[in-house]
Amino acid sequence: MIASLTGVVSHVRLDSAILDVAGVGYLVYATPTTLSTMRKGEVVTVFTSLVVREDSMTLFAFSDFDEREVFETVQTVSGVGPRLALAMLAVHTSEMLRHAVASSDARALTRVPGIGPKVAQRILLELAGKLAPTGTQTPTPSATEVDERHQVIEALQSLGWNAKQAEDTVAHVLEETGATAVSARDVPATLRSALKVLGGNRA
Repeated sequence: MIASLTGVVSHVRLDSAILDVAGVGYLVYATPTTLSTMRKGEVVTVFTSLVVREDSMTLFAFSDFDEREVFETVQTVSGVGPRLALAMLAVHTSEMLRHAVASSDARALTRVPGIGPKVAQRILLELAGKLAPTGTQTPTPSATEVDERHQVIEALQSLGWNAKQAEDTVAHVLEETGATAVSARDVPATLRSALKVLGGNRA
């Protein structure tokens, strides 16, 4: 198994990146949050999970070890494959998913595209006792949370959009959700929504 990669970022796309490791280009799929930390020409280290199928070998990359652990654990649920597992981590942090499972929060899981009430209940049932919170962070919002929309805007710019496109898209996402700011815990979900909007507008 390829457990991690350290290499130079040669390309960053909406859902993936190519890392040049000793002259070999590795295509890795990742969440928008992980991809937003990558800059072309910079050296990065990512934790990886290799998914082997009869007709393919696909690498998924994560910014930290816990993300990879949660990614692999949720796939033990029947009907949950790597793409859905990655979508879960695009909407929620690994710790938020741990808290959702521990507190049987089906509603949090249904925020992930592709997960309805029945699938959410199956996930909670099959992951019971497998994803305990680590205590490294809490998903509870603070009363003094600041607007973190700049993180989303910077991530979009790193993926190729200009500042105005990024700012307008984030404003559009906030307007649709009725929110006035982006809290730290909502950065991944806001980034994902912005990418869906921009992806639909890209020729």
